[in-house]
Amino acid sequence: MTIQHDRMGEDQAEQGDDRREPTTRTRVSWAAERPYVVPAAVEETQAGRVVDHDFDPVARAHTRRARWERPVMLQAVSGDVLIAVGITFVLMINDWRSLGESVAGALVTGVLWGGLLLIRRGYDLRRMSESTAAVQAVLGAAFGAMAVLGFMSYAVKVELPRRYVLVGVPAIALLTIVHRLVVRHTLKRRRTSGEAMLRTLVAGDGLTAGAFARELASTKDHGMQVVGMALSSLDVVPMTRGAQVPVWGVLSEIPQMVVDHDIDTVVVTGGGLSGTSLRRLSWALERTGADLVVSPGMVDTTPSLVTMQPTSGLQLLHWERPSDKLGRGLVKNVQDRTIACLALLAVSPILIATALAIKLTSKGPIFYTQQRLGQDAEPFTMIKFRSMVVDSDELRAQLVKQQHASSEGNKVLFKMADDPRVTKVGKVIRRYSIDELPQLFNVLRGDMALIGPRPPLAEEAEKYHDKDNRRLRVKPGLTGLWQVSGRSDLDWDQSVNLDLRYVDNWSVGLDMQILWKTARAVIKGDGAY
Repeated sequence: MTIQHDRMGEDQAEQGDDRREPTTRTRVSWAAERPYVVPAAVEETQAGRVVDHDFDPVARAHTRRARWERPVMLQAVSGDVLIAVGITFVLMINDWRSLGESVAGALVTGVLWGGLLLIRRGYDLRRMSESTAAVQAVLGAAFGAMAVLGFMSYAVKVELPRRYVLVGVPAIALLTIVHRLVVRHTLKRRRTSGEAMLRTLVAGDGLTAGAFARELASTKDHGMQVVGMALSSLDVVPMTRGAQVPVWGVLSEIPQMVVDHDIDTVVVTGGGLSGTSLRRLSWALERTGADLVVSPGMVDTTPSLVTMQPTSGLQLLHWERPSDKLGRGLVKNVQDRTIACLALLAVSPILIATALAIKLTSKGPIFYTQQRLGQDAEPFTMIKFRSMVVDSDELRAQLVKQQHASSEGNKVLFKMADDPRVTKVGKVIRRYSIDELPQLFNVLRGDMALIGPRPPLAEEAEKYHDKDNRRLRVKPGLTGLWQVSGRSDLDWDQSVNLDLRYVDNWSVGLDMQILWKTARAVIKGDGAY
């Protein structure tokens, strides 16, 4: 292979200890014009000299990604343009414009709409992969379209009917958002099956790199496939979920690994590299065609709570507390009670039918009440439809002992897939969460919220570990992230992590997403017993 010597002195001193781990490869400066050694596979020797055929890793990377990026982009662009062309054509024909004028106007609108989306980075694959970013790009393009039409109408004196702005632009934006969600779903499905993945190298110390690789291995819809690691020290062996990810070397060899193994993305985790070294690494990766991603180590945090704060030449991440959002608590309270009131009116026939079914098929009261802990561990009386036999509480202690003896089930929360205390009607109403509907009255009273952690029993809260008490920081909910992520199939640790994620990141938008997903989970009846 071509031998290139690393510049010593200034380069090595500036990088500190980040590159001092012993390596079997020749060191190449990250600031060099070619911060890597040309792979042997593309080298040829002619007349005693090495020829690399103008090896260009950036062009190679673009060619490799284009194989699966082009179909996605083609689907997105063609759909966006066709939507704008179709709606504009219908509006203009409806306005008694000639066929030629309507076609020309529709085509111009299609090109304009595609251009506005391009300006708003609507065709950035990373933004297309995230629903929120995709919607923001479309809305930004829609406001841009309104500004263009307004300029044409008032500054250039082009007469345009108001419905072009008030009907045409919103219709185009709405259908484009739907189309983008379809594109995102298609891309997500391909990634779930292992296609359209970015070959990813994780760099850092053994502990943080291994933990990050485990998280990425849990799902595939993010599009990153970890194929190798670069560690600050080879003394620590990282533990990853499933098949072990190979360790290719130390941090100083990252650019060479990118070239040798066709890497698309380099993720730096933990404190593996200092700020100066990260800057120099970005220079090197710019010449290899790989993207640089830095993991700040913040878990389960939504982007809206994190802002970049420049200070003395440094880029600091400011983590905002959800409780600091002015008026969000009041908005959530009004939203919950309004929706609860409307929901009670909508489901009143189901409430009446369920009450009659319980009364006619088993002895005992229609409703079941129980003391639960609310916000800040304040006790309240939760109301549900009775789905079990009358003496269910007495039988519970015996069943808990049986479950613990068999080492089955949740460590804190008692759940049984085939609970003998459940009545025939109870099995039906529990499967579709009808037994939870009376908790809407708890929401109206202010004891509960529509969305939040599950309201615990006092005896369950006594078994909480330190972090588990964070669940009691907000009002318990009729549904929550646990409801839309597996319901009773989740173990205790998974349920707690989901609840903590909600407590740290709750917002009105997140509540709306959970309500929508809850409706789908309830209709399917998945994970409920």
